[in-house]
Order: sequence, then C-alpha cells, then structure tokens
Amino acid sequence: MKYWAILNIRLKALSQYRAAAFAAICAQLFWGIVTMMIFRAFFSESSGPEPITLSQAITFLWLGQALLQMIPWSLDKDIEAQVKNGNVAYELLRPIHLYELWYVRSFALRAIPTLMRCIPIFVIAGLFFGLTRPVSVAAGCAFSFSVVLGLLLSSAIMTLILISLFWTISGEGIQRLSPHIAVIFSGLVVPLPLFPSWMQPVLDLQPFRGILDIPCRLYTGVIPVSEAYYYFAFQMVWTAIFVLLGQWLLSKALKTFVVQGG
Repeated sequence: MKYWAILNIRLKALSQYRAAAFAAICAQLFWGIVTMMIFRAFFSESSGPEPITLSQAITFLWLGQALLQMIPWSLDKDIEAQVKNGNVAYELLRPIHLYELWYVRSFALRAIPTLMRCIPIFVIAGLFFGLTRPVSVAAGCAFSFSVVLGLLLSSAIMTLILISLFWTISGEGIQRLSPHIAVIFSGLVVPLPLFPSWMQPVLDLQPFRGILDIPCRLYTGVIPVSEAYYYFAFQMVWTAIFVLLGQWLLSKALKTFVVQGG
C-alpha cells in the first residue's frame, strides 16, 4: 500500500537519529523535573480548591513530555525546500494526491519520534517522578485511541501550515508563531484546567486541546470514560475541518502555482 510505503521509508529515515532522540529524552526529563517542582510550589501555596489535584497535574506534565513530538511545531524541511525552489512540481507527477502525500509525511514526522521517546519517558517518570497509571483499563484504552486521533489532528494542522507556504516568501512568520500557539493551547506548558475560569469556555472549543489535553484528561479520569465518545467526536470533527480546509486551499494554490522558468 502506498501510504504504508511512505510511512516505512520515513520510519527508516527518522529512526537513524537515535542519539538525537536520547539527548532529547534527557532534556525533556530535566525540563519535566523543573516543572514538577514549580507545580509542587504552586499547589503548596494555593489557598483554595483547584480543578485538578497535584498528582493529576504531575501526570499531565509527564504525559505532555512523553507525547511532546505530537505538537505541530516543526515543518517537514524537505517539503518546505520543495515549495521554495519549485521542485514540488515533480511531486505532482507521482500517482498520489499531493495533499495525501504531505499528510502521510506529516503524520510520520509526528508519530515516529513520539514512539521513539514516549516509552522511555513513561518508564522513567512512572518509576521515579510521579507519573501515575491510568485510572482504569477503560481509561487507558480511551487514552490510547485519543492519542491516535490527536496525531491525526496534529498532522492535519501541520499539513495546513505547509500549504500556507504557497502564499509566503519564506514561511518564517507562521513557523515561529504556530509553535507558541500550539504549546500553550494544547496544555503542554500549563494544564488547561488550571487556566482562569473565564477562559475555559474558549479553551474547551479550540482545536489544540484535542492534541494533548483530551488524552491527558481521559488518562487521569478528569474526563470520565462514559463521556469519551463526545471527545473522540470533537477530535474527529476538528481533524475533518482542517483536512477539508487544507484540500481546498491546496487546490486553490495549485491553480495559480507557477514555477520560475517553467
């Protein structure tokens, strides 16, 4: 199958960076320990009830570190270069739709590094740094399925950002802005339940929570398993919106796409 072939090629290419993955795991563990101490200080000085417990906040933290590579903050450099130098025209000759090709590559760029890093972080954080188990087997299954949906959503967002390169000179602006938006609104820096109450209605509707926040809430039981289907649908709907928007924008871009000298 053509999609599996693309994933297999990307797996072989990305799995070669084992030393980089090891260094990143060490950096994430260090960052997680520092953030955990900040959470402990915050909860110890809190005078009122919090929407989540300290244990849940620490679990949110380590789940975010384990799934860090799901965040849509890095473009596929090969595709970026193809758009800038015009070699994307060669991709149009392949027997696969350009959007599908880019989407699968974006999925591989999110999924494969996540798989390489998440297991060591799960093991180390679970043994030494307070990462708890899922509240139930059903919650663990719901979490796993939600992570897959989060990967699909993140890949759709990343593909949309790639398509935006057709309308920019360098693409630096959106590449610098999108990571900050994704990191904050996915709940990676601060779990979304800890944001002010007046922000919660907006945070509950924005798409980035479908990448990390929803899986984390299912894992910790903040979202009961009985409500999981609603949140699965939330992730699927936002994924469909970004996919349809991306396909429409790509079709518009290709109608006006001109390669210099061609």
